[in-house]
Amino acid sequence: GVIRPQELLAARRGDGGRQFFTRAKDFGFSKDYRQTLTKWDHEQVLSDIVRVIRIFRPDVLITRFSTEPGTTHGHHTASAALALEAFRLAGDPKAFPDQLRTLAPWQPRRILWNNGWPGRGGGEAIAGDLHVEIGGNDPVTGESFASIAAHSLSMHKTQGLGNFAAAIIGSGPRLESFRLLAGEPATGDILDGVDSTWGRVPGGAEVGRMADGVIAQFNLEDPSASVPALLALHGKLAALAADPVVDEKRRLLDRILQACLGLSVETSVAQAEVVPGEELKLRHTAVVRSATPVRWVAVRYPGTGRDISRVIEMHPNESAVREATWTLPAATPLSQPYWLREEGTPGMFRVDDPALIGLPETPPVLPVEDVFMVGGQTLVVADEAVQVTRDPAKGDIRRRLDVIPPVSLGFASSAELFAPGASRDAVVEVVASRAGAAGTLRLDAPEGWRVSPANQAFRLAAVGDRARLSFTVTAPPRPATGRITARAQVDGGNFSSQRVVIQYGHIPPQLLQPPASLKAISLELAIRGHSVGYLPGSRDSVAECLEQMGYAVTQLTGADLTAERLKNFDSVVI
Repeated sequence: GVIRPQELLAARRGDGGRQFFTRAKDFGFSKDYRQTLTKWDHEQVLSDIVRVIRIFRPDVLITRFSTEPGTTHGHHTASAALALEAFRLAGDPKAFPDQLRTLAPWQPRRILWNNGWPGRGGGEAIAGDLHVEIGGNDPVTGESFASIAAHSLSMHKTQGLGNFAAAIIGSGPRLESFRLLAGEPATGDILDGVDSTWGRVPGGAEVGRMADGVIAQFNLEDPSASVPALLALHGKLAALAADPVVDEKRRLLDRILQACLGLSVETSVAQAEVVPGEELKLRHTAVVRSATPVRWVAVRYPGTGRDISRVIEMHPNESAVREATWTLPAATPLSQPYWLREEGTPGMFRVDDPALIGLPETPPVLPVEDVFMVGGQTLVVADEAVQVTRDPAKGDIRRRLDVIPPVSLGFASSAELFAPGASRDAVVEVVASRAGAAGTLRLDAPEGWRVSPANQAFRLAAVGDRARLSFTVTAPPRPATGRITARAQVDGGNFSSQRVVIQYGHIPPQLLQPPASLKAISLELAIRGHSVGYLPGSRDSVAECLEQMGYAVTQLTGADLTAERLKNFDSVVI
């Protein structure tokens, strides 16, 4: 999906968790996990969960649902059953060995099922269940853990949970129950036996002592006073051997340093959408709020081999600016969520690049690294190009950069029904994304299907101008099914995508650019009756499909559902 990942990311911004995804589709309701696994590819989803365990390296896994069917729908149960399998495989070097080119086996200590609140709607308690008090307040913000959780859950607005935060449970005592599914038992806490100190990392004991000292001496009134100690810690951490956990802590320490310095960066572009081959004017801005000496030594563009290396001495509360021009390579792929780039199956998304599996979003079109020198050490701040617009009510609104074609295409319908050997018109709408877009449009059809004319020219003067071009498509003389794709040639480039924008107030705008294609079906179809009354659903195309089958369709409203009104129809579809 597209909306739900953004809601989950919004939830994680509230509770501080890290979000991962498998390639499995939320394809609809299923009653049993075995039914779910008829559509999900068991090995692919299991591989994805093992991959995430090896990336994140958790000490404890917790499933929210039981592995036994009957208490919830099949997707939920399948997630728990597959998590249990993955727990047993993640530490096995023989399991999914292709992952071991970049990852190492990792065995969590235990896997638990969070089976609810004892006596308050959770699963029936049994001997050995672990009961943990989870009430209280966050010591940094003072907010209750229940409130943090409720606000996080309220981000799931498409699930009807937008007002959940209004029913926040207080900060008083609250028990949660956990049942061991596999691994070492726990008797006092879910992290029993886990060394959560730096002592678990070779050479990390001194890092732990230094970190404790920074925390003890931190001055809320002057965060920059911690910068010298943080830099010393930064140097010590840099000397440790490469390790996924250590690497993550390095990134987190860089963010802490940035916050204590009061250092902010931004890379802005005038437009949020760019066509391959166009020039981008980039404006890099950096501001430091503290008096700590900071030098801005470079801006790097990872993966391009380009950088800007002029040194700028930063001054407190003064913006430093660099400007650059960048031509987007003509071969740059159009923006599309990575899990939607290729056609999948009814139950699985297709992702060809293993490095993308698990990511909640597609990596940025133009990643940026701002490089600073502080106290003789290098601080790298990750950034990306965004468009910044200012709204008087909402403040600054930032939108990620998207790559678009000069024209977008769309068929008038998503499917056409043909009698064998028959011809029908297929209409394609061409919409200009850039002024003066001109080129030719053709339809690519599978073998046996004929299209006339071979191509048609178009010229669109202004952004948003539209042209509707009609082609005659002739089906083969025997039953067949094929996909016909519209393709525009503009300035030597070939483009064949639709444009779909999903825009709701609670998520950033989401641009989808799927292939502009038409499903063409040739078959001998016999129908009964002629007149059909149809009560439409939400934005469906059932009436259009019935008309293609040869029916005369009358669209109905709720007020039409009377015996007198319906008696003249051969059939009524609701």
